[in-house]
Amino acid sequence: MSAKTVLGARGPLSGSVQVPGDKSVGHRALLLGALAEGTLSVRGLSGGQDVASTRRCLEAMGASFQESAGLVSVVGRGLRGLKAPAGPLDCGNSGTTMRLLMGVLSGQAFAAELFGDSSLSGRPMERVAAPLRLMGADIATTAGKPPVTVRGRALKGIRYKLPVPSAQVKSAVLLAGLYAEGETQVEDPFGTRDHTERMLAFLGHPGPLRSDKALTVPGDPSSAAFFAAAAVLVPGSRLTLTRVLLNEGRLGFFTALKEMGGRVSWERGGVHARETVGDVTAVHGPLKPLRLAADRVPGLVDEVPLLAVLCAFADGESRLEGLAELRHKESDRLAGTAAALTALGAEARADGEALVVRGPARWHGGRVETFGDHRLAMAFAVAALAGAGPVELSDAACAAVSYPSFFKDLTAAGA
Repeated sequence: MSAKTVLGARGPLSGSVQVPGDKSVGHRALLLGALAEGTLSVRGLSGGQDVASTRRCLEAMGASFQESAGLVSVVGRGLRGLKAPAGPLDCGNSGTTMRLLMGVLSGQAFAAELFGDSSLSGRPMERVAAPLRLMGADIATTAGKPPVTVRGRALKGIRYKLPVPSAQVKSAVLLAGLYAEGETQVEDPFGTRDHTERMLAFLGHPGPLRSDKALTVPGDPSSAAFFAAAAVLVPGSRLTLTRVLLNEGRLGFFTALKEMGGRVSWERGGVHARETVGDVTAVHGPLKPLRLAADRVPGLVDEVPLLAVLCAFADGESRLEGLAELRHKESDRLAGTAAALTALGAEARADGEALVVRGPARWHGGRVETFGDHRLAMAFAVAALAGAGPVELSDAACAAVSYPSFFKDLTAAGA
């Protein structure tokens, strides 16, 4: 762990920022590229630890990656080209890595064990194992959590309705479906992220997966959100986030910020690899409270801690509903967000599956326990910049999970 104290911004934030490549797209480019025939040329891949975990696990199963001057070439092995790893597969902090690999491993001709760090070891895996077992997979969890052992077997297609709003569960089933006899269908009543479906289509599904293509990963909107929020909160600021992923399922945060009166806009610049890409511009201005319904949470689940920070700067009571899924992230983000806001002088409380925040806060600074969670660290760094007082983050280095250059880029923007 590496503690860090963040002070108020030196002045307005200005200019443009190119945030790292989207994690969700990056994971899937590496994974599906490795399962396709041909070589997928990928630029803009996130340098964060999560995507690195996916690459490391695939390399342990014989996948080949060639890297030069920011270009990663994924040499496809084909659906049946992976081989048994020499030992357990280390997924680090990445739930996406573990859950997507559970789907892929279910149809292999070998067994493998998946494990992770202390945070990942506390996250639920039965939600993924259950539908895969319906397909015929042999999966053993450890009291419902990692480590997870998957023994590849012949699979059959299923029709499955998601019981929880999880794109990772959906993706695991779809990936297993590549190996199954018959058709696999997943009904998604929550409208979760569809990056797996888009990447599959880009590589030629429902035909054979072909990866003789080039892909530039667009900027991660979840990372861009921190800069948009900082620009809205710090007086005199105006920032443009360039070449950001503008998938309809990922605009939830920017839409909510706009509803709060935030001066944020986005302009679509085109479609690349089945994904919409464009620029986001945010300008300083006042905010009003937000009422967020539960059915909107899947579209901004990663940005909830940051949204709560924004609510603490608004005049009035905000209520964010349907946040049960936050308790199963890298930390219990619902409890952690409420505790951090309270520690800094804001009025916030968890009310069942909801978060209630009343602003404007009487900030006095203080220490925030990040629980090694990158989203909490970055959200409360933004709070500090906007005037919450000096904020000591118990672990700021965890930002590297998704955004290694986060603090450097904030400084470059004028923070």
